[in-house]
Amino acid sequence: MIDWERIDTVLLDMDGTLLDLHYDNHFWQVFVPARYAERHGLDPQAARAECLRRYDAKSGSLEWYCVDYWSEQLGLDVAQLKEEVAHLIAVHPDVPEFLSQARAAGKRVALVTNAHHKSLSLKMRRTGLDAHFDAIHSSHRYGLPKEHPAFWAALRVEEPFEPGRTLLVDDSLPVLRSAQGYGIGHLLAVYQPDTRLPAKDVGEFSAIRRFAEIMPVAGLRFA
Repeated sequence: MIDWERIDTVLLDMDGTLLDLHYDNHFWQVFVPARYAERHGLDPQAARAECLRRYDAKSGSLEWYCVDYWSEQLGLDVAQLKEEVAHLIAVHPDVPEFLSQARAAGKRVALVTNAHHKSLSLKMRRTGLDAHFDAIHSSHRYGLPKEHPAFWAALRVEEPFEPGRTLLVDDSLPVLRSAQGYGIGHLLAVYQPDTRLPAKDVGEFSAIRRFAEIMPVAGLRFA
């Protein structure tokens, strides 16, 4: 699936790609609506419907990923709530081994996420994955989500990469299409971002079920 001789840089999404999306799905779809209902004295079903309506209105925007934005909008301390269910944060199979072997094979490995810095910090503390990256980039630093066509040019200012020799693995089809439009040459989707849900439709993209499928050879450095 991957010709590693043609790749210099590996860009990786976090939620749903390296980490099980069950944590985020449970948090936003179940835990937050329940706390919103308690906070505002609402019927649980009505609270959930209202939360989902608000989420949908911001889908694809930077606000959708912003902890501070939702704290203000919902009247909740979202960062603190995330800590309360942090035990659900889980790393997908083979991820640490893949990151280590990609770097051992001479590839530059960078995390590129839409996650707000408060979510990013929590997840790195819980998983220790930050030790495996050459660089970590949050789209909030650039003022654009990865879905925006201009994001990749902005990223490239701080993270120099040759688009045609770059691999991006991401569970979001809009993000993959945005990257494809920019010219990133190697794109992979993820079949099962949330391990509690069935495999998803990956559209026109090739996809993996686990990182063992594309593991580079450790210690092998291509010219």
